[in-house]
Amino acid sequence: MEKWVGRVALVTGASAGIGAAISRKLVQHGMIVIGCAPNVEKIEEIANELESEKGRLVPVKCDVACEEEVLSMFDKAKEEFGGVDVMINNAGLSHYSPLLSGRTEDWRHMLEVNILGYCICTREAVKQMRERNVDDGHVFLVGSLSGHRMVPSGPGHFYTSTKQAIKALTDGIRNELRELKSHIRVTCLEGDDVADALVYALGAPPHVQVGVVIYCFH
Repeated sequence: MEKWVGRVALVTGASAGIGAAISRKLVQHGMIVIGCAPNVEKIEEIANELESEKGRLVPVKCDVACEEEVLSMFDKAKEEFGGVDVMINNAGLSHYSPLLSGRTEDWRHMLEVNILGYCICTREAVKQMRERNVDDGHVFLVGSLSGHRMVPSGPGHFYTSTKQAIKALTDGIRNELRELKSHIRVTCLEGDDVADALVYALGAPPHVQVGVVIYCFH
């Protein structure tokens, strides 16, 4: 992880859960972490807790369902730090909304956050990497074990579909980077202890492409 000290990571959904755990881990390893979420106050609390660590956490208020807010966040990242080196797409949500009786606005909201949010953030992050000739950058898409199976409960079917789509997005992004002859890596993370799995993938040798990490405890 030495090569990542002082470099910039952007984590969506950084206010709690997996996003907060990833942010803590990367700051402890010396990275500058831009952590975003609609509830920026929680990220500010985490940033205060991490003041004595090697890196630092920069809280940003941003709803990834709003493209204008996402673009503004990347503009600020470019102005203050030159750009992003590591992109961690983690923000996600689920609504109680079955396929046969759910509300369209709930489905649309899940698409905006769970799919379009990932796509827009990845597009902007890769753009900043390529503008600066960063060829060792890394893009992460945090999925779910539900991306490998359909949950039995009707209210979770649409959400599960968005998580299954993340596998296809990962492969598509990797293929497009390969067409560009870029060495930026793409990894889908699923399961338990995602923060440790992410550090493992970041620390892999340059010639190793860690495509999917499914981290489970039994």
